[in-house]
Amino acid sequence: MLPVFSLSAVACTLLGVTGCIQAALGTILVARFCARERKCQSEPGLPPVTILKPLHGDEPLLEQALESFCTLNYPVFQIVFGVQRANDPAICLVERLKARHPGIEMSLVVNGAMHGENRKVSNLINMLPTAKHDILVVSDSDIHVGPDYLRQVVASLKKPDTGLVTTLYAGLPATNTFPRLLAACQINHNFLPGVLLSRYLGRQDCLGATMALTRTVLAEVGGFEALVDHVADDAVLGRLVRARGENIGIAGCMTWTTIGEKTFADLLSHELRWGRTVRALAPGGYLASSIQLPLFWLTAAVSLQPHAVWPLVTFVCGWIFRAICAFVMDRTVGQRSLLPLLMLPFRDWLSAAIMMGSMTGTRVDWRGHTMHVAPHIPQPQTPVSPLVTPLPHAERH
Repeated sequence: MLPVFSLSAVACTLLGVTGCIQAALGTILVARFCARERKCQSEPGLPPVTILKPLHGDEPLLEQALESFCTLNYPVFQIVFGVQRANDPAICLVERLKARHPGIEMSLVVNGAMHGENRKVSNLINMLPTAKHDILVVSDSDIHVGPDYLRQVVASLKKPDTGLVTTLYAGLPATNTFPRLLAACQINHNFLPGVLLSRYLGRQDCLGATMALTRTVLAEVGGFEALVDHVADDAVLGRLVRARGENIGIAGCMTWTTIGEKTFADLLSHELRWGRTVRALAPGGYLASSIQLPLFWLTAAVSLQPHAVWPLVTFVCGWIFRAICAFVMDRTVGQRSLLPLLMLPFRDWLSAAIMMGSMTGTRVDWRGHTMHVAPHIPQPQTPVSPLVTPLPHAERH
């Protein structure tokens, strides 16, 4: 009979190999998705759209992100910006955008009214009366898009039985600093392939990069008021729509979220908030997502059998394989730095530590405001795969 440590090392190795296989499958799916992206053909009678952009202060690359929404290839759309303070520095940026793009209808709502715990959703509630059109696209302030973004979103929303449309997003480091590259690793190498793989297995999640729906659907799920006491408003909205028996579509375009963490402490705080939120919403899926950390399991096997050669060889092979997947993923989403490839083992161990730290506590700090994660939200009518549990984008803010 093998010693206990040998059995444990074998088990860790099997988990690590499975994680490498999952990473490869996710990478292939993302590469195929991006390869299929095509510019939408001009269509007569495209419906007008209102884009809701809640803002809160200045952020890295904020002007570039908002500028990308001002250069959309779409006939008629309105952008409504919202802030909660009259001295918010984002107001000056909005004024500059208005001056640069006089042909685009832009409105700015300054209203500090709070309707619940979630400040972003309170902002949306204050902004909604200014929206003129029936199709609403909610997008976070740090999202960058391509010119065909709105056409792709509306095309997906037109599909039968679709009540909500979201978009995939990759991480875009504001600069190539260590904390920002680490955060981009989490999004590009774990989150993004995990979303598509879970989608392939039948799961439908809403990601805060884009939440597109009609006024009618929004009203029938309870309006933004139904989200205002939840941290993960995107996940809640998705489950409310799924509870109606409608689908969540994914638009055929990639978007990018700015990675703005300045320090390692900022990174830990953000990812601990992510972890606690996802653990509260889907505890089983959150634990199962540890399979997405293959180098953690392979290094654990080495530590359990430090004098054996095979765990070390397996770890080195796993690192090379994982680095190839990461390299392909980074090139697919437009990232060029090679430094993340060297960070992969540390990134997996950091994610494992954050997962352990997320097992207790419900309090999260959101832009200086303490909130409690509430898991009691409607569940979809159809079962979802717990193999991978995407992190809600709303928790980046």
